[in-house]
Amino acid sequence: MSTQIQIPELARIEVRGHTRAAFLTRASLTAGAVFGMAAVTPFTRAAIAQSGGGDLDIANYALTLEYLEAAFYAQALKEVSGLSGDTKKLATELRDNEDEHVGALKSMIEDAGGTPVDVPTVDFGDSFKDEATFLKTANVFEDLGVSAYNGAGPMIESTDILGAAGSIVQVEARHAALIRLARDRPPAPQAFDKASTMDEVLAAAKPFIKG
Repeated sequence: MSTQIQIPELARIEVRGHTRAAFLTRASLTAGAVFGMAAVTPFTRAAIAQSGGGDLDIANYALTLEYLEAAFYAQALKEVSGLSGDTKKLATELRDNEDEHVGALKSMIEDAGGTPVDVPTVDFGDSFKDEATFLKTANVFEDLGVSAYNGAGPMIESTDILGAAGSIVQVEARHAALIRLARDRPPAPQAFDKASTMDEVLAAAKPFIKG
């Protein structure tokens, strides 16, 4: 039986590398593409638990997602032609926010005695062909970030890292709402995210995870 791709924008994003963080990011993108954003939370939780976890692993996972978002907006500002003034201003603000998130997470990891994960090589496909496509991909990307933080949060033991993650996810949620408004969509269409079971997510995601 064929698997229906619900969010093709996520399926087109390619993350290269063989680190744990790169694997988790590819898995989360795949789960989101196949099942929708609600599926990312349980998959992220399971993947972190199976990897051996640890606060530094989770922080590096978050850093990888922030790298991706920062690169996404930086590239969009260079490649999307005909951005309206409001959209360009929004993309610039979000890029700057993501850059600050990257800097904060790197410093936190280093202060904790860890090594920040390398910047991944990414390919966002045709996400930048026009403003509408950019905003649509940004919408699913921001939803992915929020869902990933929500999934990882319960696994964090350090109050400092949990506090940082909580502070970042609030801003990411505002990003998602702003992108939705730019698309003339409801900023908070659901009160709660629904989730698919872990078995459903893992079974569907495994064939799509690149080595």
